[in-house]
Amino acid sequence: MNYRRLEAFRVRQDAATLASQQPHPNHISNSEEYRYRNPCNQPTHLANFTKGLPHDVKTGLIVSPLHYQQFIRGIDSGDIRDFQQTPLGPNSQDGTAKPTWQSQIACENQVSVRAWESQGAGLTFDLQGPDAQAVTMPPAPTLDSQELVTEMMEVYSMALLRDVPFSQFNSLSDVAEAIARLNHTPWINSPNLRLLSEAETSRLRGPFNHQNIFRGITPGDEIGPYISQFLLVGTSGLGKIHDDKDGMIQYGSIQINQRVRVAEPYKDYMTTWEAWVDVQNGANVGGLESYSDCPAYRFITTPRDLATYVHYDALYQAYLNACFILLGLGIDFDPGIPFQQADYSDKQQGFAQFGPPHILTLLTEVATRALKAVRFQKFNVHRRLRPEAVGGWVHRYASGQRQEIEVMETLVNGLGKDLLKEIALHNHKQNQRFEDRKTDDNGGYQHSFLLPMAFAEGSPMHPAYGAGHGTVAGACVTLLKAFFDHGARLPFCYQANASGEQLEKVNCQPLTVEGELNKLCSNIAIGRNWAGVHYFTDYIESIRLGEQIALGMLEEQKLTYGENFSMTVPLFDGGSVRI
Repeated sequence: MNYRRLEAFRVRQDAATLASQQPHPNHISNSEEYRYRNPCNQPTHLANFTKGLPHDVKTGLIVSPLHYQQFIRGIDSGDIRDFQQTPLGPNSQDGTAKPTWQSQIACENQVSVRAWESQGAGLTFDLQGPDAQAVTMPPAPTLDSQELVTEMMEVYSMALLRDVPFSQFNSLSDVAEAIARLNHTPWINSPNLRLLSEAETSRLRGPFNHQNIFRGITPGDEIGPYISQFLLVGTSGLGKIHDDKDGMIQYGSIQINQRVRVAEPYKDYMTTWEAWVDVQNGANVGGLESYSDCPAYRFITTPRDLATYVHYDALYQAYLNACFILLGLGIDFDPGIPFQQADYSDKQQGFAQFGPPHILTLLTEVATRALKAVRFQKFNVHRRLRPEAVGGWVHRYASGQRQEIEVMETLVNGLGKDLLKEIALHNHKQNQRFEDRKTDDNGGYQHSFLLPMAFAEGSPMHPAYGAGHGTVAGACVTLLKAFFDHGARLPFCYQANASGEQLEKVNCQPLTVEGELNKLCSNIAIGRNWAGVHYFTDYIESIRLGEQIALGMLEEQKLTYGENFSMTVPLFDGGSVRI
């Protein structure tokens, strides 16, 4: 027993040594934090996440840069007392249970404020996997970049298309117009490769077509239907009472239904300035969205359905379900994993190691590490503003209120009058029960140019970059690709019909485990873009971050097993690594 004690200590030391040998990178932001100034030469923090701090109801800017500094002080220290001293809510109403709001939705419901989420998580330590600060992300696009023009054009276009069934993407003129508009942007049409960083070059996309529009850029993303099979199909269940297209997943002796709650179609939020300002001041209007009762549930049919899924998912739930589906289909494990021969040959089955409980548990473990690592990037490094905040600056600039936000010229001009007029018309329809917005004298724009949001509360109370959903997706999908035979073909190809009531077969080239897992990763991360709470760069750089975390965790785990085994893991950017 003494020998076992020393061996256990040695294994832990070896894992710690392996983790310590991974160099901690420099964490580099885009340097915008103190670039933009007011007439008093004070930083406005225009390009940074300020949601929850007191904002001026007319300009939308924070009331005082001192509030932002207090916010950073708490982030840097992790001291709960510094967080408690940070002003939260409308100006001069910090600590008020029921603040005074500007918008109808906040006033009628007498809402309170929302607190920030886990600002100190990136300062915590872990006993397994890469340290939260041992992985990093490149600088985010700046407010005056052509990359952001394309990203914001994309999320504005996605907002206008939220209620178009995925099955009709190939036939609708609105989708074709969005494709043409995006293909015309300099970032897609004529990027200056000599001036781009390596990270920026890795994010180049396009040209777009009906098969790749609004999709991810990992292997398999462009093959088959938009929605991954792992968000649609089910398993046969106990007694084989179901078909895979019934969408019922066996979960022990009970079932998980893949159908989602149907949010009221054509209803968006935060399309008035008053609602926008309240949300930036931390109004807790979450949960006030409306839902349909006919049908109440359906398969993921439209982008709004996907946005609803990622609004309330348990972060790793899609990958847990995917694991159940893969196990139910009897998909082989990676060839390098032991205990895959017939029982009479191996005389041992995988369970606690190299079996379902092992894999299912690791999904939750890697998710917690991913969240801590991405929280450090969000709060301690980049502090990138959300798309909804950019929409506020677009609205002000396009309405002629340009003082202190002159940097928005490139973005607003890049979006173009036609798209802004479409947004104004869309928002006008949303706001018909409100007093019409005023007409300005600049270009004939009318009403609101704010980004229409799928969620009443807009984004969560943490910065945009990286994305929590994206990082967890990258980590969990990497883990599944490590355990399962990623080249195996799936025996079906379905998509929801236009009503969402049932799945229908689609003719497409064979779908693989790797491709559909990659697509699942992209669906979940980009589903947040469909809601308006993230950009494309949040998706792609975050899944890469999650991949690093999963690989590091698997390398350490390998030290703890006596069996001689290996895993070959395909990467999001191509190629593979062998553990």
